[in-house]
Amino acid sequence: MSDKPLKVAVLGCGSVGSQVVRLLGEQADDLAARIGAPVELAGVAVRRLEGDREIDVPADLLTTDAEGLVSREDVDVVVELIGGFEPARTLILSALRHGASVVSANKALIAEHGPELFQAAEDAGRDLYYEAAAAGAIPIVRPLRESLAGDRVTRVLGIVNGTTNYVLDKMDSVGAGYEETLTEAQELGYAEADPTADVEGFDAAAKAAILASLAFHTRVTAADVYREGISEITAADARSAQAMGCVVKLLAIAELHDDAVSVRVHPAMIPRSHPLASVREAFNAVFVESDAAGQLMFYGPGAGGSPTASAVLGDLVTVARNRQLDTKGMGESTYAARRVLPIGEARTRYHVNIGVDDRAGVLAAVANAFATHDVSIQTVRQQGRGEEAELVVVSHEATDAQLSATVRELKGMDIVRDVTSVMRVEGEME
Repeated sequence: MSDKPLKVAVLGCGSVGSQVVRLLGEQADDLAARIGAPVELAGVAVRRLEGDREIDVPADLLTTDAEGLVSREDVDVVVELIGGFEPARTLILSALRHGASVVSANKALIAEHGPELFQAAEDAGRDLYYEAAAAGAIPIVRPLRESLAGDRVTRVLGIVNGTTNYVLDKMDSVGAGYEETLTEAQELGYAEADPTADVEGFDAAAKAAILASLAFHTRVTAADVYREGISEITAADARSAQAMGCVVKLLAIAELHDDAVSVRVHPAMIPRSHPLASVREAFNAVFVESDAAGQLMFYGPGAGGSPTASAVLGDLVTVARNRQLDTKGMGESTYAARRVLPIGEARTRYHVNIGVDDRAGVLAAVANAFATHDVSIQTVRQQGRGEEAELVVVSHEATDAQLSATVRELKGMDIVRDVTSVMRVEGEME
C-alpha cells in the first residue's frame, strides 16, 4: 500500500457525477485496498458554483475552471461525465497531454471522435477507459475487449436504450399507442423532455458503433451506423407482432460478414422465445454470439446515476492500478480494418403489411413482385375483407436493397392500396 494518494478530478456533477463523488467518499477504504493507494478527490468541475446538487461537495473542491483542473500536474485520473462533444473532447485531450489517464461515460464522443482520443492516449502512454459509454452498468466493453479476445465474435445484438424499450414494452403489454406511452415514460422520468436522441435511435447508434468497433477490431463511427427510430411504430404493429408470436424491440445489431461488417439500429420483430424478448421496461441487454463461447447475454440497467457510476468506478480502479504499476491497459484494436457495409447490402427477413383489393389474382400478383426482386416468401396470410383486406407477408432473408425495390413495385401496383408497414424480423420463429 502506497502512502501517496492517487488524485482524481471529476468533470460534471449531475446524476452520474454526483454518484461517483459519493461513492469515492463512501468506499474510500475499499477503493484504496483494491488500488493499492488512497484515492483523493482533487476537484469537481461544474458549470455554476451555486445551485442544488444531489450531494454536498466541499466548496473548495468545486470549480468552474475545468481546463485548469485537468491540466494540473498532480491529477492522476480525470473522470469525464459532462457529455456532448465540446468541451468534453478538448478537456480529455488536455488531460492526456498533461499526463492523466481518463475514464469517460460519453458514448456520443467515443463513437464520433474515438480514433482521435485513442491515438492521443497512445501517444501519452495513458489509459482511456469507457465501460459506462456502451451500456450503462452492464459490463460489456471489458468482455468484448478482454474476455473474448481469444474468440471470434460474429454477432452482437442488443437492446441498449431504456427509453425506447420502456415505450415498446408498454405498447406490447397493454396495447397503448406510441404517443401516450411516450408521455407516460416522460412523466416517470424514463424519457427526457426532448426524447429525440432516444426515440430516433441516435443514442443506440452511438452505442452500436462502440460495440461493433470492439467486437470486430474495426473503426466504426456513429455515421457508419444505419439508424431508424421507433416514432413510426403503431399499436397495429405491436398487434401484428403478437399474432406472429413476436415482440417489437429497438435493436442495435452488429454482424460479421467475411471481410466486412454491418452495423444498424432499427425496430425489429423478435420471437418471444428469444432471450431479448423478455427484457422489460427500461432494462437493457446485449446478446453476443461467438465461434467458441457460443451465445452469451449481459443484462441490467443501462442508465441511471448509481448504476452508471458503478461502471465508472470499475474503470477508475483499473486505470488507477495501472498508474500504480506504471503501465497501461489495452488500447484501440483496429487491425482487422474491415469494410462497413451500406444498409442496402445488409441481409435480414421482413414483415410487410400490404393493403390490397379483395379480388382474385391479387395474391399471385403480389407474390410475383417479390419473386421479381429475388425475395423469397416464407409465409403469407390475408386478414380482413373488402376495403379492409390486407396481405401480411414474411420473407426469407434478403438484402435491404432487394426489399426496398419490392416495396417500390408494390406501391405502384393498381391492386395495392398501400404498403402500411415494413418491419425487419430477427431470430428464428418457431
